[in-house]
Amino acid sequence: MAGPTFQALPGFRDFTPRECAVRNYLFETWRDVARRCGYVEYETPILEDTGLYLKKSGGELSSQLFRFEDQGGRDVTLRPEVTASLARIVAQHQRDFPKPLKWFEIGQCFRYEKPQKGRGREFHQFNVDILGEAGPAADAELVALAIETMLAFGFVAGDFVVRISDRKAWIDFAEANGIAENSIPDFLGIIDKIEREKPEVLEQKLAAFSLTPEGVRAFIADPANASAAYLAIREDLTARGFADFVELDLSIVRGLAYYTGVVFEVFDAKKSMRAVAGGGRYDTLISTISDGATDMPATGFAMGDYVIRNLIEETTHTAMQLEVWLQRNAAACDIFVVVADEKMRAQSLRLVTDLRRAGISADLPLGLPKVAKQFQSAEKSGARFALVVGAEYPELKLKILASRTEESGNAATAIDWLTDRLLQPDGPLLA
Repeated sequence: MAGPTFQALPGFRDFTPRECAVRNYLFETWRDVARRCGYVEYETPILEDTGLYLKKSGGELSSQLFRFEDQGGRDVTLRPEVTASLARIVAQHQRDFPKPLKWFEIGQCFRYEKPQKGRGREFHQFNVDILGEAGPAADAELVALAIETMLAFGFVAGDFVVRISDRKAWIDFAEANGIAENSIPDFLGIIDKIEREKPEVLEQKLAAFSLTPEGVRAFIADPANASAAYLAIREDLTARGFADFVELDLSIVRGLAYYTGVVFEVFDAKKSMRAVAGGGRYDTLISTISDGATDMPATGFAMGDYVIRNLIEETTHTAMQLEVWLQRNAAACDIFVVVADEKMRAQSLRLVTDLRRAGISADLPLGLPKVAKQFQSAEKSGARFALVVGAEYPELKLKILASRTEESGNAATAIDWLTDRLLQPDGPLLA
């Protein structure tokens, strides 16, 4: 009787070499943009005390935790997001760093929710935060970094939009309409889903607050309800040349309860998928996590790998940029050494070793395949060049695999020759 066939759990992924390469493209782009904008990298554990998330996360997130008791009897959770962990580490270590803190992390998170397009039970996030600065300049800086990130992936004006709102405008609205303070979180939860809710359900939920969908949408549509913080952010981004990428959208409130002010989300222009990124100001979270020991304003955003990858692959020019990157960075090696004469095996091994020590990725066949088979292996590896070592050694032949052209060189100068050659284009591709 055959044993069980094991597969990845629902909502979890295997990363084959190509999948790893695509993930590396995302990570390297995220890391490059963050460093260019003056942020430093940090890391927090994947496993945390469950109480960290229950303290102030909102009801929806609490129901999605991968939560269990460890062998020490501790109630622990695989992190569903990074902001709470950041609040913990900042409360503990903030005295050691000048303010404001501009930190970023690229890490894995877990949420027990229904897998679907743009959402899995495990995912990677790019988290960027500014802590210790209360003014709207920090929010504008983060929005600018989100825009820079989209541009780095190859998106252009018209491909995406950053929708900005301010929860304080809704707090004022709630107070003006007699909504009790302890009911405001429930009210904001309705606003957060206003575009996705069925009309009859929305009407029923708002009726509990003596409101109508028409009245709420009128508030959303009126630009006079923009907060002073939004206007300052708009002015800042206009000065940077980013005005065309942002718009006011008061329907954006973000679901998590710890947001306190300006919030924003990045959408594809057609809004054909979930938000690409989102975040906002959370000025009270660090104080809450530390029981008042540390009080520090903060704002941040996160971008997950699922949606940004979907959008990249479904947009022609960004998909092409990804493929070009993969051709140069995902190959098993740059140079595949073809041993055309087995008597030259020792020389081939030494040549591969010298190439590798010079920082050039190189490989060669481990067995004794025929030359034609070796060339097939070279092409399958994604190598740019096949370096042929034959009976004429120390003379070498370099086959440019993309153009099917050939060059010659000598083993004595191979390192300098090939180092220089790798910096040059490969010539025209064959039709």
